[in-house]
Amino acid sequence: MLKPAYPLHTDRLLLRPFTPDDLPAVHAYESRPDVARYLYWEPRDIDAVRTFLDKKVTRTALHDEGDALDLAITLRDTGQVIGNGLLIWTSKEHRQGEIGYVLHPDHHGHGYAAEAGRTLLRLGFDELGLHRVVGRLDARNTASARVLEKLGMRREAHLVQNERVKGEWTDEIIYAILETEWKP
Repeated sequence: MLKPAYPLHTDRLLLRPFTPDDLPAVHAYESRPDVARYLYWEPRDIDAVRTFLDKKVTRTALHDEGDALDLAITLRDTGQVIGNGLLIWTSKEHRQGEIGYVLHPDHHGHGYAAEAGRTLLRLGFDELGLHRVVGRLDARNTASARVLEKLGMRREAHLVQNERVKGEWTDEIIYAILETEWKP
């Protein structure tokens, strides 16, 4: 089981559980077509954001395989929510997990995704004891691929037209890193 001591600190960020008060900030990025472009969902209206935020609010610990942590990525100096980070415990037997992140485009290009990603990897490896962590992305999302590479993850697979997303066949890239390769 993993129940982190919140908030999680980095040099410039705090990662913490979501609260219902985060609705306007989450809506500010989840409603944008440029944010949803490479994700499974379309831009969300306020009611859809509220529904998904209600779920995120409850995801604060990993008790068993299949559980996920959904953490608000906030700027340390202001507390402003700029995105979310995700750690999923995908296999107990094989000690595997998955990370993900979404940032408001106003905060792209500042290294925040990699900074949050390092925190998620630390949680997975150092606190949950995972052996392997993956990151999956739409093959067209080259910016996200660069983030995973900055985290020391290697590109392991390019799955050609393996999923239908938003009515079209899409390729998926899978990155991974092992516990023995992890260097915070």
